[in-house]
Amino acid sequence: MKTSPSEQLVSSSFNRTVLPNGIRVLSSSFRHTNAVSIIFLFGAGSRYETPELAGASHLFEHMLFKGTPERPTPREISEVVEGVGGTLNAFTDREVTGYWCRLAQPNYRDGIDLLSDMTLNSLFREEDIAKEKQVVYEEIRASFDSPGARVSMMLDDLLWPDQPMGRDIAGSVESVASISRDDMCKYLETQYVGSNTVIAIAGNIEHQEVVDQITNSLGSLHDGNILPMFPHEKKVLSKRVALEHRPTEQAHLAIGLAGFANDDPDRHALSIMSVILGETMSSRLFEEVREQRGLAYDIHSGAHFYSDCGAFVVESGIDPSRVDEAIPVILKELSKMRDGVTEAEWTQALQLTKGRMMLRMEESRAVSSFLGVQELIRGEVQSVDEVIANISAVTREDIKRAANRVIKSENLVLAIVGPFDDSDHFEAMLNLD
Repeated sequence: MKTSPSEQLVSSSFNRTVLPNGIRVLSSSFRHTNAVSIIFLFGAGSRYETPELAGASHLFEHMLFKGTPERPTPREISEVVEGVGGTLNAFTDREVTGYWCRLAQPNYRDGIDLLSDMTLNSLFREEDIAKEKQVVYEEIRASFDSPGARVSMMLDDLLWPDQPMGRDIAGSVESVASISRDDMCKYLETQYVGSNTVIAIAGNIEHQEVVDQITNSLGSLHDGNILPMFPHEKKVLSKRVALEHRPTEQAHLAIGLAGFANDDPDRHALSIMSVILGETMSSRLFEEVREQRGLAYDIHSGAHFYSDCGAFVVESGIDPSRVDEAIPVILKELSKMRDGVTEAEWTQALQLTKGRMMLRMEESRAVSSFLGVQELIRGEVQSVDEVIANISAVTREDIKRAANRVIKSENLVLAIVGPFDDSDHFEAMLNLD
């Protein structure tokens, strides 16, 4: 998406301008807040990596905080935002990497200047790379030491075997160790380019002032040929249970099913189904598993959507002596979703989902992410009103259809971390019929 001169679009809830080098700038102006949130998003993440470079996107994200010629130390970078009471952070996901800050309105221009400087001028010093690899190793080890994080990793590998979707976003100690400075510079040249960049800002700001500043600060960012992400490969499940023996006092389990891509027409119906099944204290799983049987402190479901695939997941922590009781109960509740939902459940879930979105959009950071991620991943942005209209249009029949598309025994997988050794025992339980 490259245009010259800049193109501008105005909607009821946001403005959008495309700069000559392809950068897309989106803003949402509202006057009731003194906070301004800024997010720089790039089409970069673990789905763009070969096995040999697994974790490169995440390491790259860390390196942008290490220094530029104008701000040569991490402290000088962080103090631009933290020194005036703001927050600065970043994240790496499968399909997107983001750098964001939240500042008081009088200081937001400094945030734009900082993130622009980090994007264009990071030094990537060899000594910084070597030091930051050690930090990333500890981050990876911390995830492995956490049973909850570990079971999620194991479930991803079951759902998407032998492909980037199923790998840990941070990579492994071995793959990160092999990443060179040259690898990182090549990544900068292909992924951190104009048409692969979205900047979204929300708060008490004027769109044209934002566009003018970004044009000045990032107008020199080159455009180029972007490396595509590795597509999802649908494979016959050769393994349905992943078991890791640990002498824990609680067994951590995750049940997964293949879900929908983020452009699937049943996306909203599946999200509503998840609310009814396991996202609130009045949900079916919470009522049956916790309130009626006392099997768990926490149990929840979630629908996750990506460009060409998705997942539906139920996670919980269970007393190891009661896991054999809990798994059939969870599967029974999953199976019952295929029979449909009551009118009361449907009405409440629609109201909850719409209310949750409206409340979330009161915060500038949520608004900037809402705009920016849609633009980067989908190439178009729905307004809050449009999303709420789509949610309102979901019928009980839609929910039933979505449930029957997803909840199938042949797609069911289970990851479990706890004091167990026999995976065949758990595989025998994986039946929804």
